[in-house]
Amino acid sequence: MSMTVVVTRNVAQRFRGFLASCMLEIAPGVYTSPKLNRAVRERIWSVCTEWYEELEGTAIVMVWQDPNEPGGQGLRFLGVPPKELLEYQGVILARKDVLSEKEAKDQRKNNMNKS
Repeated sequence: MSMTVVVTRNVAQRFRGFLASCMLEIAPGVYTSPKLNRAVRERIWSVCTEWYEELEGTAIVMVWQDPNEPGGQGLRFLGVPPKELLEYQGVILARKDVLSEKEAKDQRKNNMNKS
């Protein structure tokens, strides 16, 4: 069992209620559990993934201790920006895909239209 943290952005109320039923909400959209076993963590992620498919413009990140992953942290995410942890010469780096100029322009335009 290890510490697990889930951070959400722009999620529906049912996400917040579900996560608060299994974890402690220490700040708006930030949930922690000091001793969450793998089976419960997998179940929480499966529910979040299932519900996520119905939403737009949301993001969910789950982080937990995992000695088999770079930096000793497991990382899962839904939404933008997706990141991957890499170990390079003993340094832990967070990598995300670089958008093409057109993709970046389209994304900015979409974000402005939502405001």
